[in-house]
Amino acid sequence: MLRLKGSLNMEVKQIKKNSETKKTGKKAQLTPPIAHSTGQTRNGKEEKVYSQEGKEVSTIKLPEKVFAIPWNADLVHQVVTSMLLNTRRPIAHAKDRSEVSGGGKKPWRQKGTGRARHGSIRSPLWIHGGVTHGPRKEKSYEKKINRKMRIKALFAVLSQKLKDGEILFVNSIAVSKPSTKSAKEILTYLKNIKGFENLVSKRKNVAYMAFPELKDEVMKSFRNINNISVHSASDLNAADALSYKRIVIVEPEAVFKQLEAKLSK
Repeated sequence: MLRLKGSLNMEVKQIKKNSETKKTGKKAQLTPPIAHSTGQTRNGKEEKVYSQEGKEVSTIKLPEKVFAIPWNADLVHQVVTSMLLNTRRPIAHAKDRSEVSGGGKKPWRQKGTGRARHGSIRSPLWIHGGVTHGPRKEKSYEKKINRKMRIKALFAVLSQKLKDGEILFVNSIAVSKPSTKSAKEILTYLKNIKGFENLVSKRKNVAYMAFPELKDEVMKSFRNINNISVHSASDLNAADALSYKRIVIVEPEAVFKQLEAKLSK
């Protein structure tokens, strides 16, 4: 699911600013360091895993192929803008002289009237005539994106978000029946984790929850919460990852296998 281009550009600029500041060493207002790390996250080694009650239960080793990719702003921008263009469907359509009504015969004879010569009232020179070089719905904005580019851009975004402390790992999320109340209770527990306090308070695009297999009762429980988006991990892409401030990975071991499988396809 793709979001607005403006929010994506802002996210790309912020990440690029953070990475450039680290290179130059200049002081700037950066995102606070990861709050729930084990101290080894900077090397792409391990990360804490929490339960749906917000309690630490274990640690997990992170695959370097996914979470140790250097930031590449040019690649991410190219992939994300191409994905947005591929979802664009032209609506504006101006009629040319062959589509407007009227005409069919010469308005008046060629010579002898004292007026300028004309062949049809459908001409763009006339009121209600056709439009010259107007927008056409047949125009295609699609751009080709290589599979390896898409994958590398996604992994670059995930790696950067991990460094910025914007990824949370949860061992499992389960509800007995579809219930928005139960979903809000889970988010209330998770917001107690430092760095994820706004899971409930912020109105839009707070978190993207990636499941290895999306169950019907879980999807129905979270779909009424506007600031949370629930999807299968196989659908995760760079545009969605940038559209949401934080990413919650549920059942990380299974999700890692799906992400790594993208490399072998």
